[in-house]
Amino acid sequence: MSYEDLNKQLEPFKLMVFDEGTEDVWATLVLWLNEDYKQNVFDTRQEEGFLGNGYDWNSLATVFLEEKMPELVDALSFDSEAGLFSIGSEDVEAVKKFAVGFKAMCDDESEMTDLLSRAILD
Repeated sequence: MSYEDLNKQLEPFKLMVFDEGTEDVWATLVLWLNEDYKQNVFDTRQEEGFLGNGYDWNSLATVFLEEKMPELVDALSFDSEAGLFSIGSEDVEAVKKFAVGFKAMCDDESEMTDLLSRAILD
């Protein structure tokens, strides 16, 4: 599947691959938080301080990785900010696998809410 087709499947997330074909290859999955994508899920924990910012997405992704894809925990790293969720790696396939699984989880709001219920506020 081309990156263009994969990104259509992942919207509103975006997979970016830099320097592919070199030893410096890096892949990043990002979500710019300028829309209210899944804000209703984060609102379920608003009283505890969850805002739906990049750090909260990190907390959700951490639970997702630990429970659903533990084999990827050491391969991926976060680089999020308040207005941006970002996770990346030199292992392009690991980022792609995470991206597809994480997006599928986000498409299932009951699963997303369940995982978020175990997230620790960063």
